[in-house]
Amino acid sequence: MSRAASPHRTPLWRDRAFGTYWIAQSLSAAGDAFAYLAVPLLVLQATGSVAQMGLLTAVAGAASVLAGVFGGVLVDRYDRRTLMIIADLARLVLYALVPLAWLAGPQVWLLFVVLPICEAAGMLFQVAAVTAVRNLVDSDRLTEANGRLQATFAAAAVLGPLLAGVVSARFGPSVAIAVNAASFALSAAGLRLIRLRPVQAADAAPVTRQRPVAEFLAGARFLWRQPVLRALTVLLSVFIFLTYGFTDVLIYHVRHDLGGTDGTVGTVLGLAALGTVAGALLVAPLRRRRGFGATWIGAHAVCGFAVAGVGLVTSVPAVTALTAVYLCCLSIGGICSMSLRQEITPDHLLGRVTSAFWSTHYALGPAGAVILTWTAGRYGVPAVALVAGAGCLLVAVGGLFTPIRRAGAEPALRPPGLQPAPAGGTISG
Repeated sequence: MSRAASPHRTPLWRDRAFGTYWIAQSLSAAGDAFAYLAVPLLVLQATGSVAQMGLLTAVAGAASVLAGVFGGVLVDRYDRRTLMIIADLARLVLYALVPLAWLAGPQVWLLFVVLPICEAAGMLFQVAAVTAVRNLVDSDRLTEANGRLQATFAAAAVLGPLLAGVVSARFGPSVAIAVNAASFALSAAGLRLIRLRPVQAADAAPVTRQRPVAEFLAGARFLWRQPVLRALTVLLSVFIFLTYGFTDVLIYHVRHDLGGTDGTVGTVLGLAALGTVAGALLVAPLRRRRGFGATWIGAHAVCGFAVAGVGLVTSVPAVTALTAVYLCCLSIGGICSMSLRQEITPDHLLGRVTSAFWSTHYALGPAGAVILTWTAGRYGVPAVALVAGAGCLLVAVGGLFTPIRRAGAEPALRPPGLQPAPAGGTISG
C-alpha cells in the first residue's frame, strides 16, 4: 500500500504540487467561512426563526448525502482534478445568484434551491479532494499532509468569520456570500496548475464498469467488513445526528440569548476556529504517542463536555472558549478517521469508500438538525446542549467497547482488522 519513501524527500511545504493544492484550497476555505456565517444570518434576518435555519441545513444536508451515494463512483471513474474544477465552477455560478437576487429584497426560497445543489457539488468536491491527497503525497505522510491542510483551512476560518461579520454588519450577509462565490474561481484556477500522480501498480485494478449502485455498494462492503471503519461509521452516525445543527444553535444562542450582533457572531466563530487550528497541529503527535483509539475516543469525549458547556455558560467569551475546545477535538477526531481510511483503502476503491463512509454517517444529520433547532427554539438552548453533550459523551464511551479502542499507535503497522483489500477488490471476511 505504501510507496517507497525516498531518504531525501522534499519537505511538504516545498513540494510544488502539494503547495499549489494547499494554497488553492485554503483560499476556497476562506470563502466558505463567509457562507458558513452569512447563510444562517440571511435566514435569521428574513424569518427570525432558528427552526427555519435548521430546516435549510437539513434540506442541504439531505442533498449532500444523496450526492455522496454516487460521488465516490464518479471519483473512482473519472479524473479527480477535473471533477473538483467542475464542482468549483458550479458553486461559483450558483452562489453568485444569491446576492443578485437579494437586490430585489429577501428571497429565502432561493436559498432552498441554491444551497442543496451547492452542498451536493460540495460533497463531490470533498470526496475528490480527500482522494486527491493520496495522489499528491506518499502514504506515510498522509496524516502530516491532512494535518497541514486542516490547520491552514482552520486558520482561514479564523479570519473568514471575523471579516464576514464585519461585511454582514456593514453591507449585509448577501455581500458576504458574493465573496464566497469569488473564492471558488480562485480554487478552480489553482487546481488547473497541478497534476496528480498516476495510480501505483499495487493500488490499481482492472477497470470494470458496473451499475452505479453496485459500484457504491463495493465501497460500502469494504467499509462494513473492516471492524474499525465499521465501528467508526456507526458511532459517527450518532455523533453527527447530535451535532449537525450545532452551528445554527450557536448563532441563535449568541444573537437571541446573549444579545450579540452579526459582528459578535463573526467574532465568536472566528476566534473559536483557532481550536480547529490547534487540533490540526496536535493530531499527528497525539496519534503517534497515544494511538488512534485513545486519540479518537478522548477527542469525542471532550467534545461532549464542550457542547454541554456552551448551553450552560452565559457570557460570549465563555461560549467562544468552549466552542474552540469543541472544534479542536472535532478536528483531531476527523483527521484521525480521514487518515485511517486513506491509509488502508486501495486507491481504486478510495472514492467509493469515502462516499459510503460520509453518506452513511451523515444520513441522520439532516433529521438531527431539524430536531436540534426546533427543540432549541421551543425549550431553549441550555436543555438542548445538555442532551446533545451527554449523547456525544456516550458515543466516546461506546468506542471503548469496539475495535476502535485497540487500534494501534502507528496505523502503518496495520493492527488486526485493518488489512487492505486485494487489488481486485474482493474483500475477505
